[in-house]
Amino acid sequence: MPEEPDPRTPPAGEQLDLLPELARARAEAAEQTERTRAKDQARGPDPAPERPVARVLVDVPLAHLDKPFDYLVTADLHDQAVPGCRVKVRFAGQEVGGFLLERVAESDHPGRLAPLRKVVSPEPVLHPEVARLSLLVAERYAGTRSDVLRLAIPPRHARVEKEERRPAADPAAPLDPSPLWEHYPPGLLEGLREGRSPRAVWSVLPGDDPMRGLADAVAATVASGRGALLCVPDHRDLARADAALGEVLGVGRHVVLSADLGPAARYRAFLALSRGDVRVAVGTRAAAYAPVHDLGLVTLWDDGDDLFAEPRAPYPHTREVLLVRAHEAGAGALLAATSRSVEAAVLVETGWAHDLTAHRDLRRSLAPRVSVTGATDKEVERDPFARTTRLPTSAHRAIAEGLAHGPVLVQTPRSGYAPALVCSTCRTPARCAHCQGPLEQPRSQADLTCRWCGTEVPEHRCPVCGQGSLRAVVLGERRTAEELGRSFPGTTVRRSSADRVLDEVEDAPVLVVATPGAEPPARGGYTTVVLLDTWLVLARPDLRTEEEALRRWANAAALARPAGEGGHVVLVGDPALPVVQALVRWDPAGFAGRTAQERREAHLPPGARMAVLTGSPDDLADALGRLRLPPGADVLGPVPDQDGAERVVVRVPRRAGPALSEALRAVSGVRAARKLPPVRVQVDPWSLG
Repeated sequence: MPEEPDPRTPPAGEQLDLLPELARARAEAAEQTERTRAKDQARGPDPAPERPVARVLVDVPLAHLDKPFDYLVTADLHDQAVPGCRVKVRFAGQEVGGFLLERVAESDHPGRLAPLRKVVSPEPVLHPEVARLSLLVAERYAGTRSDVLRLAIPPRHARVEKEERRPAADPAAPLDPSPLWEHYPPGLLEGLREGRSPRAVWSVLPGDDPMRGLADAVAATVASGRGALLCVPDHRDLARADAALGEVLGVGRHVVLSADLGPAARYRAFLALSRGDVRVAVGTRAAAYAPVHDLGLVTLWDDGDDLFAEPRAPYPHTREVLLVRAHEAGAGALLAATSRSVEAAVLVETGWAHDLTAHRDLRRSLAPRVSVTGATDKEVERDPFARTTRLPTSAHRAIAEGLAHGPVLVQTPRSGYAPALVCSTCRTPARCAHCQGPLEQPRSQADLTCRWCGTEVPEHRCPVCGQGSLRAVVLGERRTAEELGRSFPGTTVRRSSADRVLDEVEDAPVLVVATPGAEPPARGGYTTVVLLDTWLVLARPDLRTEEEALRRWANAAALARPAGEGGHVVLVGDPALPVVQALVRWDPAGFAGRTAQERREAHLPPGARMAVLTGSPDDLADALGRLRLPPGADVLGPVPDQDGAERVVVRVPRRAGPALSEALRAVSGVRAARKLPPVRVQVDPWSLG
């Protein structure tokens, strides 16, 4: 039986008539959907309910882009996009990383803001004070903030962020300050403990433990409820500082920041500081940017060590970073060293820091006896070969006498110094009369030329002895240990250098040959310390030659026993040199002050500010043409540099230093915007040879 048709279904003919109406309805619906989608796209994603504008510092090391850019914080990222976190954004057609500096209600940008692409982690790793510090350091060294932040913030380690937080250790009563502080003027520890922010330059006496003294200063700061930061040059000093802080503060109350820890351990220590679980940090260069909460003290051991000069752009020096940070935070500052840098001497002279030096009589009683031997008339009368021998008879005798009572240290310069020209009579380094730069002879029979300003010197006279003849010194590592082993048969000879550094030497008759910076301490101190080839160190073609020589000699001499216990330091060199007399009198502070005055008179750092520009001849000429120099500026050069490049030194009065840095940043920005090859810029380089 056939089915009856559904009365609701139109007849077949009428169905065909309805097809155009259905098609038209569907087209209108699709059009409406497209209009809605276009409207939504034009309107953009829903903004965050509060402060929907994020100011982001993108990780792009181009000078003309070194500024924050505004992005939209969407509603779904409202809780994650916190100031200081890492984000991903769309920039110049690419997805790049960056740091969210702050969130604000409105933007000055006239167009529609691009949204944040992603919050990499809601962990705030860039704190406002460190962000401010990165700006000041970039301005000081004519660099970019992204380069500074790469030095300041370690790479993210996701697994470490997810670890359970360890509760902060309860504050413990620190140990009583070491008796060594009785040797110095009072007031530093008391001021830190009472919440004040004293600033001092500390000349450490031989025999005193500087790491224990710095730990006492940190403990006094912690007792006032504030945080502290300690920077040291290398891993050996780091191990000693870590042990001293652990002894004084207790276990778990400080962290170590060093690249040698590995990515996970370093990031874990960084997060402990960032989250406020720990308020004390010790580390090497990068620790200067550590996010210590309530910073009350910055400390630095041996600021004259060249390891504090950052080899990566923008080439900041750790001392300058810490001083800027102390000024911004209103924190105390303590620079400690056996010797004294010229920059530290200027801080004392200007009153920015006070001098923490023991009384002269106490210095003489605690320091070892220092004697000078070498090519003096009296030495030549006793030993006709004293002018040519590396180890005069008196130094040989001092080693033999020292070995009869304990260990003996012999310091010999490390290898790798560049050839230099010195007076053939008195071995004074040959320098330019115009700018005090080192002289060189590019080829045989050619006139002398200054390495800094390129001035040719047809005739040179030594300013000390008046002689005109020069000699080249070839500076290299000597087989000192083998020579001494043959001179003292049956004696144990141990070597300590960069490739293998001894940690400590027993209190026994042993002969230690070490390069500067690798001298191991001896239990009870060395009976004798011999400083060899001092003329060779003083021949280095560098602005800091004498300052660095005294620092190396003093650090080695400080390992000797006091004079009252038979400690003896023998320097093989010229006793008439002021730097040698500074060691004999144990007066590094006085020598640094006199050197600072001489540099001011010669318009050299720190009495002046300098910048070194290096690049191809065409790029260098273009950069100099765009550079708006402040009044009183001198341009020295160009002179040839490595790989066909040229180098120019720009010198300005100290007060014009900020203007020079600003002008250099402007030139770098213009060249970057025009996609021209970069010109390397180093402001106040540590070494200028």
